[in-house]
Amino acid sequence: MKDPVLPGNPPIPLILRRSARARRISLRISQLDGRVTLTMPKRLAEREALAFAEAKQDWIRQHLAARGEDVIVAPGAELPVGGKVLKVRGGQGRGVRIGPEEILVPGPDDSIGKRLAAHLREVARDRLAGACDDYAALLGRSYSRITLRDTRSRWGSCTSDGGLMFSWRLIMTPPEVLDYVAAHEVAHLAQMNHSPAFWAEVTRIYGDYQAPRQWLRDNGGALHRYRF
Repeated sequence: MKDPVLPGNPPIPLILRRSARARRISLRISQLDGRVTLTMPKRLAEREALAFAEAKQDWIRQHLAARGEDVIVAPGAELPVGGKVLKVRGGQGRGVRIGPEEILVPGPDDSIGKRLAAHLREVARDRLAGACDDYAALLGRSYSRITLRDTRSRWGSCTSDGGLMFSWRLIMTPPEVLDYVAAHEVAHLAQMNHSPAFWAEVTRIYGDYQAPRQWLRDNGGALHRYRF
């Protein structure tokens, strides 16, 4: 059975989820992909849950509008790189070139998104590796490896064996934000927690982290709107 749709302009697809632990109906809108999930008690009639969503329609549409629509990365699209918004254009030659105002990506239009994503991954790896090397030296600890992924729930992580993982989308953020996330995960090499001692290490190797941390909270979710 297909998930229902909230009528209107435009229609809004709903994801229905039944939970044995739910005691009431709840709504959640993902800031990552805009999905609207309706969670309801296991034995509740579906029509009651849909009536609840209908009553909350204005609230749902306001939150979806605030999130903004997804951006398909293709010629003409605007994409943040290093905190600056650049225009994506077709280019000549073999390599991707990132300039002060535009990104030139050679190849057929339908391959530009994937090609640009692959290039940004490599740029992100270089920047993060350099930042992690610097912060690890300041910390007096070493890491074992760096892995890049397109994560949804976190910007970075540190394993008990010294492995560092980052979202490659950090390359879209201002440089100080990328540096903060690198310092944050490196600090976990000394403190595998978020205790006052951990935040003291972040401050020691990075400095005042409040502004870049807040930037991620306010703007990080929007970076997942870009579809490559």
